[in-house]
Amino acid sequence: MLNPFDIVIFGGGGDLALRKLLPAMYRAYQEGNLPQGSRILPTVREESKRAEYIETAHEALKEFLSKGEFNAKDWKAFSACLVPVVTNVTEADDDWDKLKAILDEHDVSKSRVFYLSLPPAVYGSCCEILSSKGLITETSRVVVEKPIGYCGNSAEEINAKIAEFFKEDQIFRIDHYLGKETVQNLMALRFSNSLFENMWDAKSIDNIQISLSETVGLESRAGFYDKAGALRDMVQNHLLQLLCLVAMESPNKLNANSIRTEKLKVLESLRPLMSTDVDDNIVRGQYVPGDLDGKIVPGYLEELNEGSSKTETFVAIRAHIDNWRWAGVPFYLRTGKRMAKRCAEIVVEYKKVSHNVYGDNVGKIEPNRLVIRLQPEETIQLTLMSKRLDNLEMQLEPVTMNIELSQAYSNGFHSDAYKRLMLDAAANNPSLFIHRDEVRQAWKWIDPIVERWQEKGNPSLYRAGSWGPDDADELLAEKNHVWFNTGDKA
Repeated sequence: MLNPFDIVIFGGGGDLALRKLLPAMYRAYQEGNLPQGSRILPTVREESKRAEYIETAHEALKEFLSKGEFNAKDWKAFSACLVPVVTNVTEADDDWDKLKAILDEHDVSKSRVFYLSLPPAVYGSCCEILSSKGLITETSRVVVEKPIGYCGNSAEEINAKIAEFFKEDQIFRIDHYLGKETVQNLMALRFSNSLFENMWDAKSIDNIQISLSETVGLESRAGFYDKAGALRDMVQNHLLQLLCLVAMESPNKLNANSIRTEKLKVLESLRPLMSTDVDDNIVRGQYVPGDLDGKIVPGYLEELNEGSSKTETFVAIRAHIDNWRWAGVPFYLRTGKRMAKRCAEIVVEYKKVSHNVYGDNVGKIEPNRLVIRLQPEETIQLTLMSKRLDNLEMQLEPVTMNIELSQAYSNGFHSDAYKRLMLDAAANNPSLFIHRDEVRQAWKWIDPIVERWQEKGNPSLYRAGSWGPDDADELLAEKNHVWFNTGDKA
């Protein structure tokens, strides 16, 4: 049973807080998972913003909650939990003393979660002020958003600064993909079903694809994105974390330390890509104007309002994990903006049958495929070969068993990654968060790729509304593989 807690959301007036964090806490309240006595303290920089914050939150929830979730009765009760405060995260002024007074109104043993919905550059100063003002208690936790740094050195500096004021077991590095129910279900599928666990290695699997595609462009992130690019923004954290969950060995216990140990082993086993290996195994792209859902959308340079940029908006990688389980199995990682469809999915393609007993006239025998879709819908699909039942002749075709998780569980529960992770932080459960060693190892793999790109070449161009540059298809064709794209027949 979760005890009452206080969560301070630094950057409470920002897009992440209004679009994701407040709806997550509202859902937790509706489902009875926000303990009575808990408080949510969003911070803003000006008194005028504080005075109007309740109305701002009201409008945000009506806009960003799903249809039918918002109602006046729940809002009235939930709004009583909101205590907006004024703080300047770069200056230790009197407003911090007011925040401390509010937090100290309750027992100091009450858990405090400091959620830094802020640019990573100010993580250190915020933590330093929290310490100097005496706000950090033994039951305090700090939640930090990705990306942590722009390279291994900058990430290490940020982590080292936070570690001056918080112990490692108090630091919760969030990757919201790990909070998705379908991602957690991946472990349940693997480790509680012999059907899959006994066929989860190089003997049975031909290749694995992990794709995170977006239809949006830069939106309001132009300044950040042009410095980061898709490799830093998506591959270094989201894609590598999903790769770890797909490829890791079974932990001896399902606790944070055991899970993190196995994830770290995967990162350490990733085959390094350096110099010409980068050229041979990675495709980077940048979108140009194109047709997306019947509408012509601008290219990256037009959205950026710059004449030129080498920043990649698309990355496709052929990676290998050099251990006994995955020797020889290519892992294809792909992410991009302005793609044909918005989706996040893991595709496990099994090897073909070793001996085909049927003749060529019965139809092409396709390999079995497991598709775990994370968004926009949460589904699990298993494609098998079957005889057509509408024909007396032996004719084979692939059929798909489809599990719609949202329909399977219709008890009013709303899957929400941020809700899960914020409650886990309050409960001091770090299982779905990222350890400092994982950040360090991920950057160790990413940094040589960035260095190679700085030395050589420009991104390939692709039309907005497509599945990326042709080079990405050729990358798979080299091994007689093709991308599985959402909307294709499974």
